[in-house]
Amino acid sequence: MNYAEHNKELHHSLELSEPTIFMKSDSSLLKDGKPFFIPDFSSEIHYETEIVVKIDRLGKNIAERFAHRYYNEVTVGIDFTARDLQRELRAKGLPWEISKAFDNSAVIGTFVSLDRVGDINRIPFHLDINGRKVQEGNTSDMLFPVDKIIAYVSRFFTLKIGDLIFTGTPVGVGPVKIDDHLQGYIGEQKLLDFHVK
Repeated sequence: MNYAEHNKELHHSLELSEPTIFMKSDSSLLKDGKPFFIPDFSSEIHYETEIVVKIDRLGKNIAERFAHRYYNEVTVGIDFTARDLQRELRAKGLPWEISKAFDNSAVIGTFVSLDRVGDINRIPFHLDINGRKVQEGNTSDMLFPVDKIIAYVSRFFTLKIGDLIFTGTPVGVGPVKIDDHLQGYIGEQKLLDFHVK
């Protein structure tokens, strides 16, 4: 819920004054181009393409003005969501981690230094599925920029070296199906490449 157009797309009418946070476990991670297997508990798995920041220093109660000192690498990732399950849980007012944090739901690409991508607040990124661009965004459109997210999260959770922060998805989310080929880019650098099984 960090891009206004995506919030409209999902019919969220909340006026957010703070970032919306949820957590995924280490078993959610999928990396090294391994395939994503559609789970049997959902018939509507959606991709959400996001910029992912890797924390490289231990930190707690980090001031926003110092947050840039806590990361130096980024990549593009996919926050897979069991949309049907999420809708059902939300309608009941229940927590929706099982729709977001299931095994292999956090796909990450190859991390690159910020030196290679430029200003963290102006990173263009996109996702291609089967050779067609399906989602495109820029961190300049975030409601809450990376440093504000880090400052906010670190009020509640100690950030540890290696922690990954997915920073939200722009408009254009949609379903994946078996045999889809997903490729994620920052600018023209392909950092993510895997198949759906």
